[in-house]
Amino acid sequence: MGKNTFLAISATTLLAFAVTACTGGGNIEGDTASSDSPGPQSSDPQASPEEGVGTERAMSEPFGPACADVPQKGAGSFAGMAREPVATAASNNPELSTLVEAITRAGLVDTLNDAEDVTVFAPTNEAFEKFPEDERDALMQDKERLTDVVNYHVVEGRHTPQDLENGEFTSLQGDPVTTSGSGEEFTVNDQANVVCGNVRTANATVYVIDAVLTPR
Repeated sequence: MGKNTFLAISATTLLAFAVTACTGGGNIEGDTASSDSPGPQSSDPQASPEEGVGTERAMSEPFGPACADVPQKGAGSFAGMAREPVATAASNNPELSTLVEAITRAGLVDTLNDAEDVTVFAPTNEAFEKFPEDERDALMQDKERLTDVVNYHVVEGRHTPQDLENGEFTSLQGDPVTTSGSGEEFTVNDQANVVCGNVRTANATVYVIDAVLTPR
């Protein structure tokens, strides 16, 4: 191959490379420019978490010291209770067995299970044990009075923790129930503390309390 022929081929090759470079094919600068362009994530408004979402999610969860005693699995767990109506859900929680006995003796199991969207302030077994034994036994034997007491712990509507901050409700028994507090600390009628709140059942929101409420 002569020298002139070799130079001609080299010039042709260089010209072809230059044309390719100008069109961006295989060019390092072209690749860099492409990587600097905003990707789909940066232009997606959902890429950044919305303000307040974490707080709303936290407030939708059960809260309170007694929630630690709720089983992680099974019918008595939060997930298990969420599938059952309120009286049945309470019967799956051993800490509410005295309340369930009261509901049963008052003949209110079906009434509570069939109710639509209620809030129940549910006294623990220890709450009932604050009564002297003879008074507690007398209450359990008096169906009319027991019905009033149980119904006094139920109000219409599913109420959120925010509703309890300065709440005034009318119980199914007819007398008023008041709530106050904020964050994860709430009281009912200034006498009972919420020890596990915002527990969901199929038809109710439950706030477990450490004292039995008594109607006027």
